[in-house]
Amino acid sequence: MSTMEVEAAKFADLAFEEKLDRLAEVAVKVGLGLRAGQELIMSAPMEALPLVRRITEHAYKAGALLVTTFYGDDPSVLARFAYAPDASFDYAPKWLQDGIAEGFRSGAARLAIAGANPALLAKQDPAKVARANVAASKAGKPAMELITRHEINWTIVAYATPEWAKLVFPEDAEDVAIAKLWEAIFVASRVNADDPVVEWQQHGERLKKRVDLLNAKRFSALHFKGPGTDLTVGLADDHLWAGGGTTAGNGVYCQPNIPTEECFTTPHKDRVDGTVRASKPLSHQGTLIENIAVKFEGGKIVEATATAGEDVLNRLISTDDGARRLGEVALVPHSSPIAQSGVLFWNTLFDENAASHIALGQAYSTCLIGGEKMDEEELARRGANASLIHVDWMIGSGAMDVDGVAADGTAEPLMRKGEWV
Repeated sequence: MSTMEVEAAKFADLAFEEKLDRLAEVAVKVGLGLRAGQELIMSAPMEALPLVRRITEHAYKAGALLVTTFYGDDPSVLARFAYAPDASFDYAPKWLQDGIAEGFRSGAARLAIAGANPALLAKQDPAKVARANVAASKAGKPAMELITRHEINWTIVAYATPEWAKLVFPEDAEDVAIAKLWEAIFVASRVNADDPVVEWQQHGERLKKRVDLLNAKRFSALHFKGPGTDLTVGLADDHLWAGGGTTAGNGVYCQPNIPTEECFTTPHKDRVDGTVRASKPLSHQGTLIENIAVKFEGGKIVEATATAGEDVLNRLISTDDGARRLGEVALVPHSSPIAQSGVLFWNTLFDENAASHIALGQAYSTCLIGGEKMDEEELARRGANASLIHVDWMIGSGAMDVDGVAADGTAEPLMRKGEWV
């Protein structure tokens, strides 16, 4: 029996509460790198209370000054769409978001627990969904800018809720579906190792080696070629690749996503051309968007279709000018644990780590040399996109080839059939 098989057997024998506690410990020690004296601002679905409590315990053990949690409730969200006046869908509590942004500026860390029903708003009026999303994005911009600039330490982890589990495993009884989803979350989040914290440190080092190689190459563009895809993504001037954790502007080393398998950087907002087809569905704000296909010209989407959720997709890319342009491009091998699990999570936190992907909207300024010190005008001159949104969707697969293109136009194979060359 291999070492991995031994560790898996040991993990299987643990009680669920012990497994959940491991996830909470990874969230605090690895995801956040929480420092003594920091506040923690957390958001979570109501169903995730058991994980919230364990994270709160680990946060206080790590020296947290105060932990404050905001809860979301799916039935309450649906009640708004059923009964709220029309004006409600152009409103978001800016006073609350301003307070959260002030908390971040004062040194608070941020943790989000994913797990809301991915199909919650599938049957709601797409126009109202889009209006509510725009209002929320505008209100949340001050806080989101601090996150996209990596000014603070932040992370996201997941909790298996019944509605989400039934979407992932529709043929199973609810209790079986939940158990299967939890197992997939634990494995993808690397908490099934004997020492998850050490495993994450080693995983981060492996990603860092790949990032260093990509940064040394200084490619001017990436060329993606696969079924329905022939896309050239120009890279921003002075771009930086990242992956495997980052040191935030407050000096804290954190792992923004649990799990993560990606190496990512900033595309040039005006240098994306060609066609691309999504390799997995996109779950966005309670709507499922399937079989996305778009055409870029001069960095901008000029055509967009989908077999389901097309109206929501077109409203999404109409949020602002930057919503039609790219803010991120990421490379993920098809052999990643999440891809090999064969599970479609219907959740971007997981599905983006199963395949190479692109993101519409806001760019990460930390993926530019000196970008964290630049204002919006300088970032734009370097090619970084600005938008109210940042939405990842998957384009990679076991049939995708990727070349790095040098400034003189010569191409070098980076991936073949979804794997690193």
